[in-house]
Amino acid sequence: MEYLFRLFPRVEAVIYAFAGLLVVLGAAYLMVAAVFEGMELLRLGKGASLPIFLLDRVLLALMMAEILYTLIRFAREGQLQVEPFLVIGIIAGVRRILVITAEGLQKYPFSLDHPGFQAVLAELLLLSLMVLALSWAYRMVRGV
Repeated sequence: MEYLFRLFPRVEAVIYAFAGLLVVLGAAYLMVAAVFEGMELLRLGKGASLPIFLLDRVLLALMMAEILYTLIRFAREGQLQVEPFLVIGIIAGVRRILVITAEGLQKYPFSLDHPGFQAVLAELLLLSLMVLALSWAYRMVRGV
């Protein structure tokens, strides 16, 4: 039984290493695919949507980098820190706000009577409240 208790930390380290490797590979694939998909957008004459697309991919890659940082820190210290998760949530919220704003303005007319535009506004309101709540929580945790 004692052998199992000595084995568990090693198994845990292997799991974290494998998860970190998958995050790194995923982020690398995301960035390479973003370049090729961006070139394809330019080739198809859809260059106007390129900045939104690249912003979405870069923010997603930043989220993955923050997840990797969290994995490394947890593997080293053995203690879960809440700050990285709050940062990931803030980045995810801001990413979604930017994408929804850009896509919503292209899809729906700027009219408060249009149901699609109302849905975009409602989602933006909820996401904004989420980002504010996460920012407030980060400030409370950090004691700033």
